[in-house]
Amino acid sequence: MTLLSQIIIGLVAVLHVYILWLEMFAWTTRAKKVFKTIPEDQFEKTKVLAANQGLYNGFLAAGLIWSLVICDVLWSKNVAVFFLSCVLLAGIYGAATASKRIFLVQAVPAILGLLSLLF
Repeated sequence: MTLLSQIIIGLVAVLHVYILWLEMFAWTTRAKKVFKTIPEDQFEKTKVLAANQGLYNGFLAAGLIWSLVICDVLWSKNVAVFFLSCVLLAGIYGAATASKRIFLVQAVPAILGLLSLLF
């Protein structure tokens, strides 16, 4: 895996750790400033749902971080491709169902990571 791939994967992982934090621990505070399309009165009502989403983002981050510490080059690449593909699909689905901005924030970095791994 090239240094560029490792940097992109690391950045995508950090992004998902940040999303985990927002959705699990800062949903009713800081997240209101990030998720501006959600009416303010909905944050408290959706706190448990957001925490569940945050947990899934944590799993994505954990998988990407795992791919960076695997010593076997082929295994490391395969794990990274799997988790970046999961991030890409989540970004596409989020863009189609919630906000087009999700494609830029989530799917584009995953695409860049996949391209750096595959070419």
